[in-house]
Amino acid sequence: MGLDCLPVCHVLHPFHAGKLLSQVTCWLGNMFSLRPVLQWSCINICTQLDPPSYFFGTIHVPYTRVWDFIPENSKKAFQQSHIVYFELDLTDPYTISALTSCQLLPRGENLQDVLPRDIYRRLKRHLEYVKIMMPSWMTPDQRGKGLYADYLFNAIAGNWERKRPVWVMLMVNSLTEVDIKSRGVPVLDLYLAQEAERLRKQTGAVERVEEQCHPLNGLNFSQVVFALNQTLLQQESLRAGSLQIPYTTEDLIKHYNCGDLSSIIFNHDASQVPNFINATLPAHERITAQEIDSYFRQELIYKRNERMGRRVKDLLEEYPDKSFFFAFGAGM
Repeated sequence: MGLDCLPVCHVLHPFHAGKLLSQVTCWLGNMFSLRPVLQWSCINICTQLDPPSYFFGTIHVPYTRVWDFIPENSKKAFQQSHIVYFELDLTDPYTISALTSCQLLPRGENLQDVLPRDIYRRLKRHLEYVKIMMPSWMTPDQRGKGLYADYLFNAIAGNWERKRPVWVMLMVNSLTEVDIKSRGVPVLDLYLAQEAERLRKQTGAVERVEEQCHPLNGLNFSQVVFALNQTLLQQESLRAGSLQIPYTTEDLIKHYNCGDLSSIIFNHDASQVPNFINATLPAHERITAQEIDSYFRQELIYKRNERMGRRVKDLLEEYPDKSFFFAFGAGM
């Protein structure tokens, strides 16, 4: 399939509604095996109706790193669509507020009260290291835009002692030199949302904040402690120079721009959650890592795809005269 090919998805007659649901769910489940810059075709099972609707796979990186590699026909599909749907509405202040609230420990609790003492001390030491290093990680362009290290550290890690351990684990993973250098430019999803708003398009979201948040908060305490410990071990090894991660954000961008979504890198990016399974773990820890991986796959991929698929199907059937542009994570 060449870059000049733009498959279209047409809405089925009501008789075929169940078939549409299974196909949409299938697309969502296999996004990482398809080109991000092409839209998914359901032409084999659809009646040819106008206008077309489109699926578009995104990744969570600065849009400037990928925008020039997205073909004009995909950008044209975005421009010509009537309604743009995302996973969450990142331009809605309520979304941001709700995401922040769901990450917090119950009132009156702090990380120091809930984490094992050794892990808390190591976490605090690592964050102190990041805060010291962050000024040297900032780019001249960031400083030229008025983005400074103290402000950025507080924006990412502020109030960290009040956050649930699972969210602190994700936060630690984002406090790397490469990720810090990319701050200040909207990620692709947010850029598309801002463009849709600028173009006065109708927008929407197929998920609620709670549906993304609650599965992460659903890990049991021993699993969360294991995950945070493994994350700190990895960061400590990277700082010591004894570990080199097998994939980076740069690798992710390269594979996305080249359309190589079958890469193992996209399996890692599938749910925005690290994969802790590795051959060096003792048997009992490997079991814990496998349980976490299985839980996240079930909650953040399989169940989520089915739920999103049903909502996409409902939208296509409810508004058959509208052209939709669905922008979802390419690794879902």
